[in-house]
Amino acid sequence: MTKVLFVCHGNICRSPMAEFIFNYLVSERGISSEFSVSSSGVSSEESGNDVYPPAKAELRRRGIPFRSRHAKRISDREFEEYDIIIALDRSNLSALRRRFGDSPKIRMLLDRDVDDPWYTDDFGTAFDDIHKGCARLLDELASL
Repeated sequence: MTKVLFVCHGNICRSPMAEFIFNYLVSERGISSEFSVSSSGVSSEESGNDVYPPAKAELRRRGIPFRSRHAKRISDREFEEYDIIIALDRSNLSALRRRFGDSPKIRMLLDRDVDDPWYTDDFGTAFDDIHKGCARLLDELASL
């Protein structure tokens, strides 16, 4: 089983969207049992909060199932447990590397930032970018 952890700043917008999108994609392929997927943030400022309502609305609009969840900061245990840790932007990547070192398990979802819709209010573009990155990641991982 491959364990994938998506990480953004607060774990209420981009990383949970990535978690739910990736889970949907593996389910569509009938390979859910081959993956364990979750998400966290590099910050604890949103800890305990559910997915941000506009992110939920975008997932719903696109037909991606989601569940209520509580935001959390990435833990040392999660870092050890997960095989691949996916940062949604360079700031998250830097924060992960400062905390955990330059581990080969840490990488970006895309070769550029997924802009934070908390600031841009553009959840559609964030969804499109995350979906594109998740589809590429799944293609890569499924071929291993």
